Amino acid sequence: MNFDTFNFGPSIMAGVREFGYTIPTPIQAQAIPPIMQGRDVIGLAQTGTGKTAAFVLPILDHLQSSPRECVRALVISPTRELAEQTCAVASNLGRRTRLQSVAVYGGVNIDRQIQNLQGNPEVVVACPGRLLDHLWRGTIDLSGLEVLVIDEADRMLDMGFLPDIRNILHCILQKRQTLLFSATMPDNIRRLTREVLHDPVTIQVDRALPAKTVSHCLYPVPQHLKAELLKEVLKEIKTDSVLVFTRTKHRAEKVAQQLHRAGHRVASLQGNMSQNQRQVALRGFRNGSIKILVATDIAARGLDVLSISHVINFDMPESSDDYIHRIGRTGRVDKSGRALTFVTAADADKIRVLEKLLNAPLARMTLQNFDYTMPAPHSELRHQQRPQRVAARRAPDRQTATRRAPARQMAVR
Repeated sequence: MNFDTFNFGPSIMAGVREFGYTIPTPIQAQAIPPIMQGRDVIGLAQTGTGKTAAFVLPILDHLQSSPRECVRALVISPTRELAEQTCAVASNLGRRTRLQSVAVYGGVNIDRQIQNLQGNPEVVVACPGRLLDHLWRGTIDLSGLEVLVIDEADRMLDMGFLPDIRNILHCILQKRQTLLFSATMPDNIRRLTREVLHDPVTIQVDRALPAKTVSHCLYPVPQHLKAELLKEVLKEIKTDSVLVFTRTKHRAEKVAQQLHRAGHRVASLQGNMSQNQRQVALRGFRNGSIKILVATDIAARGLDVLSISHVINFDMPESSDDYIHRIGRTGRVDKSGRALTFVTAADADKIRVLEKLLNAPLARMTLQNFDYTMPAPHSELRHQQRPQRVAARRAPDRQTATRRAPARQMAVR
């Protein structure tokens, strides 16, 4: 099977060829026909299987066949990065059409987005919060909407966007085609599909496992030696682009600084950065001027860089689902990739769950010339002790700190 099988219009096929697509991936082969038939679709597929094109191509083909100057397709995305990526895919694949695509998300000035929406784009890719802002302001009109896509639905749930999704759906009163894509199907998402989809076709493609083109291994190491081990591993491997995942924003920034001092072309990507800083980091990583990106799970979904050769889990992910999404950044579209995970004794239970998921024991790797017995620096020991003394001094204020915690968490989100 090739893309000629779908009978796309000439302008869409021109975009397919320019994008370098030849043979459709399994999710594309199974999802595109029912979408082109106007059916509601539930697509269950792991990250990196080509699902963005699976819904973008038939949408573009439908829209260009009967032009109208209004918002006719809406894609709801959980993160700014994924919204930008999806919008870029729609713009590139639709380059030979007159269809316009616009991305809408928070963290940037809303006036430019209002101006873009006044140009009557046919495709809008939006994050839930900023989309609601536009709906309440009356700066976006969805009365002509024909296709709604809820992308990365399980990620929406993880980020607490489900109430926003319901509020958006209340603003779309007309009949439309609805497509929902997700890597997993928790109960809340299953209930949502029953509410908003009509007689859907369900397509499931290897949703529980990472891509078969990825090899996996573990690097047992004490916590305080992870940064030094990472430097040595980077010397050993031949790299095109390396994505390093950490558990916290502070650690992502710290590891990036350590690699920079070691002479690497590196940037960090984490939630405390401004949108402009994120875009600069991603742009450098995509064009190759940045070889190593150190990120939190903000990059586990929505980062589409085909040349990523290695994903390194500096910290073991919290769940097997998180592991799948992180590893989905490499081995994309039949390219080979490697997944390296640094583990400590505290990760034993997570390792057992992961090996059960992969149905195979994972190789334990060590570096021959690396000293795994080096003690923790005195500064690190002092740092570990310091919070106890601070907590003791601040004990009378603990109730006040507890009351303030939700406000700080909301600000970070």
